[in-house]
Amino acid sequence: MTHEPKTPSLCAMHRETVGRLGPRAALRYRRHGVWHDLSWTEYRRLADGAAAGLIELGVEPGDRVAILSENRPEWLIADHAMLSAGAVTVPLHAPLSVAQVQYQLAHSGARGIILSGQSQAQKVWAVLGSLPELKFVACFDAIAPGPVRTVTWSGLVHRGAGSEEVRRREANLSPETLATIIYTSGTTGNPKGVMLTHGNLLFNAAAALERAGLDQTDTLLSWLPYSHIYARTVDHYLTTLGGLTVALGGPVERLLDDLGQIEPTWLTAVPRFYEKVWASVEALAPDERRGRLHRLFPRIKHLSSGGAPLPRHIAEGFFEAGIPLLEGYGLTETSPVITFNSRDSYRIGSVGTAVAGVEVRIAEDGEILTRGPHVMKGYWDNPQATVQTIGPEGWLHTGDVGRLDDDGFLYITDRKKDLIITSGGKNIAPAEVERLLVSHPYIDQAVVYGDRRAFVTALIVPNFGLLAAKARELGCEVSTGGGGFIVEPKVIAFYQQCVEEVMESLSHPERVRSFLLLAQPFTLAADELTATLKVRRRHIIQKYELHLAMLYDDTVVRERAAPAVR
Repeated sequence: MTHEPKTPSLCAMHRETVGRLGPRAALRYRRHGVWHDLSWTEYRRLADGAAAGLIELGVEPGDRVAILSENRPEWLIADHAMLSAGAVTVPLHAPLSVAQVQYQLAHSGARGIILSGQSQAQKVWAVLGSLPELKFVACFDAIAPGPVRTVTWSGLVHRGAGSEEVRRREANLSPETLATIIYTSGTTGNPKGVMLTHGNLLFNAAAALERAGLDQTDTLLSWLPYSHIYARTVDHYLTTLGGLTVALGGPVERLLDDLGQIEPTWLTAVPRFYEKVWASVEALAPDERRGRLHRLFPRIKHLSSGGAPLPRHIAEGFFEAGIPLLEGYGLTETSPVITFNSRDSYRIGSVGTAVAGVEVRIAEDGEILTRGPHVMKGYWDNPQATVQTIGPEGWLHTGDVGRLDDDGFLYITDRKKDLIITSGGKNIAPAEVERLLVSHPYIDQAVVYGDRRAFVTALIVPNFGLLAAKARELGCEVSTGGGGFIVEPKVIAFYQQCVEEVMESLSHPERVRSFLLLAQPFTLAADELTATLKVRRRHIIQKYELHLAMLYDDTVVRERAAPAVR
């Protein structure tokens, strides 16, 4: 069945599903340890009330209204309310710093912002003097009065005078109307505001739903941040179009409990989650591993992975256990889905084939290009960057390097701008080297380094659970030195063997010849991961570059690197 958008706007799509499914559960959420259901009818009633409230606060069609909150049902309701008021939703990642919040609010010219609570309000109060266009704040939870007009969420929902103006504004929406400005992760420099229309998001939700093969009988366990395009389109709009029930789970520490309580038929996640699950079962015998995974996912039709490369051995492990783990690919600029595998047609190691209506081709230099109704309108207030990204014939330059096989399956090999060129002139794709490193069970995370250097080195984060047992076997402690690195010689020697094992498939210039072993993982709190837990390679290299440079000292190379190039 092809799920093509039959409505001119996301608001009309929501109303169509409400009319179809009315009393059925749209959202399932936990409050005070108890799960509650919100029907489609109540979902729409709350959105209509909040939309009328926004209009009463002075929001005009085209105004930008931001949202700064952790995932919760009110986030989804507020998004529909903003769209119904004719506004443009500007979602901010909940962990953003004060400076990042200030930049995105100022750059987007946000007229108002909806917050989760006091801690997020403090970020706004700290920079309010530099935000002259910000006229109001609405808050899901009660907060102390602020220096700008402040209303409660319940007050917003109940302050509107009715739905007549809401309906009038919705009637003026079209597929070309701007729906949202989403700021990119900003791994380098200031983030760019990606402009996506109602048509972009409707098209992509329909194409992704067709590929997923799900319907109103399915339940999604949703935990990825709605401020990011992956969850925004897939967990929010796709599920609305298909009429799925969305159970709001998380944070990630509670996800295993959520799985047991909800027993979803579908789960979307980033590779980091699947890596953690796999690490917990990898050492088990195959039959025991299969049993453990099926207890975790008893009703799952398939698992979806996106946002970053999925280590091949993990996908293979899930498939061997009888649980399809399907990888896809996309960008904020493409709404986001470009390609995805399906239960009926997949290739492990690939990110699937183009979804219906999307074109993909490979440029002469290996860059992946895409064209279709999923491509963004452009970057907000940045026409130069828009022209640099979208060519005159409508092809969007993804910045990723890859290849297509004879059947149209896409394989990502690297980021175009992240290619390492050694001092010997060898071009090396760091993402491929990193994928090989993390394929070893004792290696959890990795970042490689070596641009304009004589050879490749790496930062390696161990699998600390397995390392503890190995250290006991080696008869040593996992001792650390200054700078947060593991310095125990026996542990270093063991990891040298691990690195050699996974480097065997590479040519000698591509192999990691020396490394630093970190005593702690890369984290979101340390600004080493993006909101979707992708490693911020450039930021990490900048942070550790002085330490990495020491690996090129002749003494270090002789003592630690020589065995790796046998």
